[in-house]
Amino acid sequence: MSNQQVALITGAASGIGLAVTEALSAAGRTVVLADVNTEAGETAAQRLGGTFIQADLSRREGCKSLAETVLNKFGRCDILVNNAGIQHVAPIEDFPEEKWDFIINLMLTAPFLLSKYFWPAMRKRSWGRIVNINSAHGLRASEFKAAYISAKHGLAGLTKTAALEGGPQGITVNSICPAFVRTPLVDNQIDAQAEAHGIPREEVISTIMLKKVAVKKLIEPDDIGGLVVYLCSDSASCITGSMLTIDCGWTAG
Repeated sequence: MSNQQVALITGAASGIGLAVTEALSAAGRTVVLADVNTEAGETAAQRLGGTFIQADLSRREGCKSLAETVLNKFGRCDILVNNAGIQHVAPIEDFPEEKWDFIINLMLTAPFLLSKYFWPAMRKRSWGRIVNINSAHGLRASEFKAAYISAKHGLAGLTKTAALEGGPQGITVNSICPAFVRTPLVDNQIDAQAEAHGIPREEVISTIMLKKVAVKKLIEPDDIGGLVVYLCSDSASCITGSMLTIDCGWTAG
C-alpha cells in the first residue's frame, strides 16, 4: 500500500466538498469522495484520480459501511472532512419532523460516527486531522432553520470534545465556519428564503444573506479548500478545537 496520506471528504460531489477535494488532491493527498450523487461523484473522482464511494450518511449503516470500505481498501484514513449537509427552511411550527431527523442524522450523527470509526486508525499512527465544515450558523442563529442551526451548534460541541480527546494522540479536530458560500446548496436556499419571506431572489441576497456581513460578497468554495489544506498540514499541529471563521465579518459584531 502507498504511504501517501488518505483523505476522505463527504458530500464531495459538488460545492464546498468538491473544492476541498480538489485542493487536497492538488496538495498530494489520495482523495476518497463520498456522496449520494453517484454520477457527479464518479466523474469528479475520475478527473482527480481519486476513489468514489456512494454512501447514504443519514443512516448509521451507511456510515459504518463507508468507514469499512475505506479502511479495507487503503488500510488508513489520515484526514476526515465532514462536509455533507442539506438545508431546509421552514418555521418551527411547520417544520417536518422527518426532515429534522434526516438533517440531524446527516450533519451531526454522521460526523460523530465517522470520527469514531476512523479514530483507531489515526491513533495508531499518532497523526490525524478531522475538519468539520461547520457554518457561521454554528455560532449565530437565524429564523426558519431550526434543524440546520441545531446540527451546526452540536457540531461545534463535538469538535471541541474530540479536540480535547485527540490532542494527546496526535489528532487535531477543527471546525470551519463560513458565511454564505457560492454553492448549489446556497442557491437552493435563496429560493426557499424567497418563498418563506415572500420576497424576490435578489432581495434575499442583499437583505438577508449579505445583511450581516462586512464584506458584501458570497464566499468562493476555493477559499474553504485552501484553509482545509492548511489545517491538514504539520504547520497546523497546534490548532485544535477551533471554530475558524471565513464569514466576511459576520460574527465580528
